[in-house]
Amino acid sequence: MKLERKHAFVLIGIAVWNVVTYLRFIKALADTEGRPTGYYVAHTILIVVNLLIAGVLGTWGVKAYKASKASAVQNSPV
Repeated sequence: MKLERKHAFVLIGIAVWNVVTYLRFIKALADTEGRPTGYYVAHTILIVVNLLIAGVLGTWGVKAYKASKASAVQNSPV
């Protein structure tokens, strides 16, 4: 499957959204007190996994954008 520029923007957009929302979630998690340790462990794992997913999607998005840009240059009439 060939990823186009619009796919790259979607992947990068999802990655940015994940980072922004989970950074806010980290702040909210740090402000709470009196929760059991399991709560913090479970939510920390969720945060780490989602930030890793954001990193993977962002990487794929950047690679797809570069590939689409290189493909457009190759296919452009001179």
